[in-house]
Amino acid sequence: MQETLYDELAGKLGMDRLDFRLKNCLRNGSETVTGQRLESGVGIFECLDSLRPHWARAKADADTFNNANTSKKRGVGIASCWYGCGNTSLPNPSTIRVGISPEGEVILHQGAVDIGQGSNTVIAQICADALDLPLEKFKLRSADTAISPDAGKTSASRQTFVTGKAAEKAGRALREKILRFANVSENASLQLDGPAIVIREGEATRRIDLAALDVDADGYVFRAEETYDPPTLPLDAKGQGKPYAVYGYGAQIAELEVDLKLGTVKLLKITAAHDVGKAINPLLVEGQIEGGIAQGIGMALMEEYIPGRTENLHDYLIPTIGDVPPIEHILIEVPDPEGPFGAKGLGEHVLIPTAPAILNAIRHATGVLITKVPATPARIRAAIREKDGIRDKEARR
Repeated sequence: MQETLYDELAGKLGMDRLDFRLKNCLRNGSETVTGQRLESGVGIFECLDSLRPHWARAKADADTFNNANTSKKRGVGIASCWYGCGNTSLPNPSTIRVGISPEGEVILHQGAVDIGQGSNTVIAQICADALDLPLEKFKLRSADTAISPDAGKTSASRQTFVTGKAAEKAGRALREKILRFANVSENASLQLDGPAIVIREGEATRRIDLAALDVDADGYVFRAEETYDPPTLPLDAKGQGKPYAVYGYGAQIAELEVDLKLGTVKLLKITAAHDVGKAINPLLVEGQIEGGIAQGIGMALMEEYIPGRTENLHDYLIPTIGDVPPIEHILIEVPDPEGPFGAKGLGEHVLIPTAPAILNAIRHATGVLITKVPATPARIRAAIREKDGIRDKEARR
């Protein structure tokens, strides 16, 4: 893995592993391997920099423990990530429709399927903020192709960014229609009061009786429908282009303890700093961080497909809550102008740094790098024995 190589390079240079990453990470103005210039919104430095005090404390704790113990050793590992939001170099549109009924309800039609990540909440929040009306006034019409426009698939960490941007555009468009109807400026405020919209600008107040207005074919007095498709460029024959419009960034520290005789790993803590551009719903962000880390733990320490053996969830081990250590979330907000209110995707990003951070921590604790995951006790113990055997041979020379 790339992040384990970074540790190796830092060691050969005699540099601190975090400092090495800070020195070499992407920044605004950096050019990627595809020739894409990242003009703004690059938050990986902020993620890594926020981990400085946690890194220093964790290393000091590990040193103190290791000086007092021989059969068990503690290690601290770090890893970082950047990951594109949305489909790679492909059309990726989402469409949102929002309308106001004669009864004074805001009806949000959005086809994004919520698979537990909270898109129903986040996309509604974005639209509500853009329209400048409270979330409790909204009614959701979701994930039904008969009544909702296409919001694309729930994959590629795209819903908050792509469908959220369509929701922002639709909310702003609906607000503009209402303000234009009332002949007021964009500085006016809106308020729903039963079957009426109250519009205030300065000391002037105007009340629009919704029930007195004509409705369209869908039963709405005011409506807007907007589509957003991220501006990307396909990769050419040389792999050059703009595969993503927005990237998310993150970094994690893993603290663990290894029993040198048994090869077992006990996770002590994971500290995760992720740049989400704008945390539309901080609680849901924390939930996604915890879920991604749990998956990363499975990849690093437990999950392995062995044909004929691990073909069911009895034999194929996945993490339970008992396998997940305390997690500290650090929400970094470096806005990207392309995202809704500056927001970026997060779904898949969190999984990326967890396994390499754990492997780097195992190497820090034991002096051996596990190159095949999961890092089972048998593999860790075999690597330690091999290292000790090499040392014994060298000592006898």
